[in-house]
Amino acid sequence: MNTIQAILLGALQGATEFLPVSSSGHLVVTKELFGVSDVPVLFDVLLHVATLVAVVVVLREQVMAFLVAIARLVRREVRPQDRPYLHLIPIIIVTTALTGVFGIGLDHYFDIRNPVTTSGLFLVTAVLLVLTRWSRGGRTLEQINWVDAGILGIAQGFGVLPGISRSGITISTALYSGMDRKTAGEYSFLLSIPAILGALVLTLRDAGQLESQVGLGTVLAGCVAAAAVGFLALKFLLRVVRAGRIYLFAIYLVPLGIWGLFYFR
Repeated sequence: MNTIQAILLGALQGATEFLPVSSSGHLVVTKELFGVSDVPVLFDVLLHVATLVAVVVVLREQVMAFLVAIARLVRREVRPQDRPYLHLIPIIIVTTALTGVFGIGLDHYFDIRNPVTTSGLFLVTAVLLVLTRWSRGGRTLEQINWVDAGILGIAQGFGVLPGISRSGITISTALYSGMDRKTAGEYSFLLSIPAILGALVLTLRDAGQLESQVGLGTVLAGCVAAAAVGFLALKFLLRVVRAGRIYLFAIYLVPLGIWGLFYFR
């Protein structure tokens, strides 16, 4: 893999990490077209990690509120405004744990790097997005409960399958469960922080293999591109979700999935 390919893959990752079209699916298909499909999955995860910069910047108020609430809890100086965030912390932990267990199981039993399978799952994501058009809800972050933790944990676990968008399936599931649009979008991306960091830990064993195939400068170039494009994509998607138009991304996914099924068969 050369630097230009890494930058293109990074930009693609940054755009599709947040847009509900499956970043991992796009990376599988594009790496196949570039002839670099043998690059370790750690490269993909590092691009995911780079996009966390965008999450922290765009959702900095919520992230800071969590950190402040935790600090006050340690000092035993909890204030009323901290309680909604402290309520969410164990729920996020349980959701992430379920995602890890379920995701590892799917990873074991499915050929997740097969472009034909990926193309079929693009169509599944499209259906999930279309169904959000009829979702109605008004629950906020303060009203997220343990049932949501279980449902969203399993739903996010399906996001390990390339072609199933992590943001798409978590936002859709949150909307189906009755959350309002703003909450569904923000909570989905808050969940991405521990999920992506967990994926990084699980793939660090590939570091030596990645270093032997892709230079450090090439990896960094891809990560910078992912972070920059990811920032713009996240800002855009949050506006789309709040407007209730996330289903429009199905217009892109359906022809993409059908093309892939025929091209890679």
